[in-house]
Amino acid sequence: MRVALLSYRSLPHGGGQGVYVRHLSRALARAGHTVEVFSGQPYPVLDDLPGGEAPDARTLPEGSGSITLTPVPSLDLYREPDPFRTPRLGELRDLVDVEEVLTMRAGGFPEPRTFSLRVARMLAERADEFDVVHDNQTLGAGLLDVERVLPVVTTVHHPITVDRRVEIAAAPRLREGSLRRLSLRRWYGFLGMQARVARASRVLVCPSEAAAADVVREFGVDPARVRVVPLGVEEHFVPPAQPRVPGRIVALASADAPMKGVATLLRAVAGLRESGREVELVLVCRPRPGGPTERLVAELDLGDSVRFVHGLDVEDLVALMGSAEVGCVPSLYEGFSLPTAELMACATPLVVSAAGAIPEVVGPDGLCADQVPPGDEAALEKALARLLDDPDRRARYGTAARERARSLFTWEAVAERTAAVHAETVAAWHAAPPRPGRRSRALVPTRLTAAPAAPPLGPPGTGGVPSDPLPAPLQEDLRADR
Repeated sequence: MRVALLSYRSLPHGGGQGVYVRHLSRALARAGHTVEVFSGQPYPVLDDLPGGEAPDARTLPEGSGSITLTPVPSLDLYREPDPFRTPRLGELRDLVDVEEVLTMRAGGFPEPRTFSLRVARMLAERADEFDVVHDNQTLGAGLLDVERVLPVVTTVHHPITVDRRVEIAAAPRLREGSLRRLSLRRWYGFLGMQARVARASRVLVCPSEAAAADVVREFGVDPARVRVVPLGVEEHFVPPAQPRVPGRIVALASADAPMKGVATLLRAVAGLRESGREVELVLVCRPRPGGPTERLVAELDLGDSVRFVHGLDVEDLVALMGSAEVGCVPSLYEGFSLPTAELMACATPLVVSAAGAIPEVVGPDGLCADQVPPGDEAALEKALARLLDDPDRRARYGTAARERARSLFTWEAVAERTAAVHAETVAAWHAAPPRPGRRSRALVPTRLTAAPAAPPLGPPGTGGVPSDPLPAPLQEDLRADR
């Protein structure tokens, strides 16, 4: 197969999109397929590409396919160190760029739509070079035009309507909370488009049965169009060679995202401290300075018991996971939770929330993890204490976790099942091709010769966006380092 793999942003060491694109492209190429990744900024780090930023391809070992990276430049409005910047007039190339700026200035998140429009133009001119297009949760309007010229498969890790609901529910009830809820609704404005595109999509791939059920419910998708393909774990994740650190708990989560349950975990750790246990919590995340996580750590007086780390390479991350006596996944929802499977591959015993797809990943309660109700800090504290106090139970859980991860979650299996979905979709598309339609006006390149600067939409100095414009569920892919 000649596969065009789309990802509107692919942060290499943070969030799930860059991880998914890197490992799926590698596994497909090793299986003999030709993969060309089309990505907006930040660009992914891909195997056999120098630094993940150069567009030239390197061929994988003999008998394999190949991987190519084709940049699809956006205006990169969320880049560090100046996120939510206002670009210079000379940077605007066409009306899609104008739309991107205006949507951002109005407090929305434009990238899924604008990326899809840009990549649709590119694919329309190169349709004879590919057999199938695989979209990584862009669900942008431009994909409906792509479907007219090529079969399209879309991976939906989970419907972000769930994130929106949790974020809005977590907003304070006072006037400040009302402004926050308004900000969130504006930011999540792209979800209506994603739901429409999902309903019109020929085939959707979800990483778990829970995510598939949620996509059907939240987006109104026909269940017959959904295929479940679990994610894989990189082979570098192995049990530790060194002894584990007594009392150490490790968790990977976007620190300020209510959906990730970090506040619940911090309160549980505070309870462990009050009971006299010597514990250390290492959180792989980068909390926002002065944000809710940092404030809660100070409020609970956990400064000497909680440590934040970020920007870890794979070797350091594996070492950290293997150093924990207990791994914890306190999320209120997950569509799969790759960090859970990675901790399992490191033979780290777990305490997890029974939320979303997490029970699917860890198996029955008591096999390789203790499961607790999501958001229940008392139950989480009790489960952590029980596992920390029982070395035999930890050893049993760790062995079972390792065996389950290596038997169920491999990228080779992901590639095999994904390729089968590709073949099924290509056959169905050619058997019943879509009706020809007029090309969307948004896809017709329109050069921008001049345009007035957009007026500020917010108070002076804010760039027209709310003071806290990043909803936490998207921080993983927009700002946080893994």
